[in-house]
Amino acid sequence: MSHAVSKIHSAAVIGAGTMGRGIVMSLVNAGLPVHWLDNNPQMLEQARQAVADTYAHNVRQGRIDEQEAAARRARIQPVGDYAALAEVDLVIEAVYENLELKQQIFRQLDAVLKPEAILASNTSALDIDAIAAVTGRPEQVLGLHFFSPAHIMKLLEVVRGAKTAPAVLDTCLELGQRIGKVAVVAGNCHGFIGNRMLHTYVREARMMLLEGAFPHQVDAALQGFGFAMGPFRMYDVVGIDLEWRARELAGEGQDADEVQVDNRLCALGRFGQKTGMGYYRYAEGSRQAEHDPEVDALVQQVSEQLGYGRRDVGPEEILERCLLALVNEGAKILEEGIAANSQDIDRVYLNGYGFPADKGGPMAWADSQGLPAIRERLVHLQQRFGEHWRPAALIERLAAAGKGFAEAKEVAA
Repeated sequence: MSHAVSKIHSAAVIGAGTMGRGIVMSLVNAGLPVHWLDNNPQMLEQARQAVADTYAHNVRQGRIDEQEAAARRARIQPVGDYAALAEVDLVIEAVYENLELKQQIFRQLDAVLKPEAILASNTSALDIDAIAAVTGRPEQVLGLHFFSPAHIMKLLEVVRGAKTAPAVLDTCLELGQRIGKVAVVAGNCHGFIGNRMLHTYVREARMMLLEGAFPHQVDAALQGFGFAMGPFRMYDVVGIDLEWRARELAGEGQDADEVQVDNRLCALGRFGQKTGMGYYRYAEGSRQAEHDPEVDALVQQVSEQLGYGRRDVGPEEILERCLLALVNEGAKILEEGIAANSQDIDRVYLNGYGFPADKGGPMAWADSQGLPAIRERLVHLQQRFGEHWRPAALIERLAAAGKGFAEAKEVAA
């Protein structure tokens, strides 16, 4: 039985990077006092200044008044060591994606925090159970995966570890609501719900570059469908170098064909919007993505070096492969119980990944197409491109029963 707090009255955030800043703002904006810790005091000071600048900007825009801005700033308490966190109800760790580092932090937290405190990691893909295992309170450990920028994006994936107590999940879902998030419970697997599906979607987008498409064509097709932005535009916004560095750190994945274009862009220092050049180019200080023929030339060169025969890849194929990759992976996530139902998957995609609202999310879109048709299209892709397109067992079952994902609960395995 877990003896965790049942309501969060105070919190702490570890890490003063972009995510840490956004999470601190999410909490203090909702009235929660926050202790903020980073092992680099200078970085913490810069982060505090950046948060103050954001509030000043909000005041100038008339979103909040100076009194509210002052109250929010006053709720942030920078601290110098773990001992200062002893009495908080919840700690959210938001350091970079490195399992050993996170485990080390959780050991220290477990040692100093009051027994009823809840420990959360903002990891976007790492194993929550491996993090929980280094503490003496695994039932009070879970993932709280915020999306960047965390004080603006609505989605919060609440990741349930194998031992996370139901009461702890409930407390964190309630907190999610309090800070204005759409909170969705996800099981623990690599990438949880959102990033696990995204992985299959971007893999198709990248493969199509090698087969004959150009980044602006892929993005145009998906934006035409209604996505807020296509995958390559998205990578420019978040930074192409993030995954590249993660692959370097992990020492794996750098040799796969589909990441060679990214690797070349990163080798040229084209990390995206922040460097003024990525898949697109950006005029000084502008966020306007401009088509860059140099990137097309680079894509062509990489695909020829890898031995691909380029062909015309039309918008229909781009949509087909990107959307069906999402749907098939979503079906596996449902099948494995990583998501409770197809509506939760759709909520993740509508609130965290810019899926067009009028289409209702990838699973609702698939239901509107009819699963027999979806199954047939997957089989066709499987024959053409290989085993990774094999329809998920759940799709086979639902299509045969004439049902959709929304009714998945009623169709037994």
